[in-house]
Amino acid sequence: QVQLVESGGGSVQNGGSLRLSCAASGRIFSSYVMGWFRQAPGKEREFVASISRSGTSTHLADSVKGRFTISRDTAKNMVYLQMNSLKPEDTAVYYCAAGSGSYYAVDYRPAAFDYWGQGTQVTISS
Repeated sequence: QVQLVESGGGSVQNGGSLRLSCAASGRIFSSYVMGWFRQAPGKEREFVASISRSGTSTHLADSVKGRFTISRDTAKNMVYLQMNSLKPEDTAVYYCAAGSGSYYAVDYRPAAFDYWGQGTQVTISS
């Protein structure tokens, strides 16, 4: 089992940047594919980004490509989501998630992730 704690959320203006962090504890961090999802009020949870166990493969939602970057630091048991050129439609609660997978695999399906953090609020004002 792994425990996930997100941080770094906040309120920024349109065009601003934020860096979300996710601290993992418990089982070996490198055993997990890691992902970020978000949920806006009244909407379903949606995929944002994922990174393979190796750290060499990433997958981003079309809506964030070119603006967001996902990375992981296995030595520190951390996953990051760098968010640039933020838009009001990026406003949501952002969740970190961990799931099983092969060493180079990424995934975008919520059902593929077994463990979830409590979420961190990101608000973008226009």
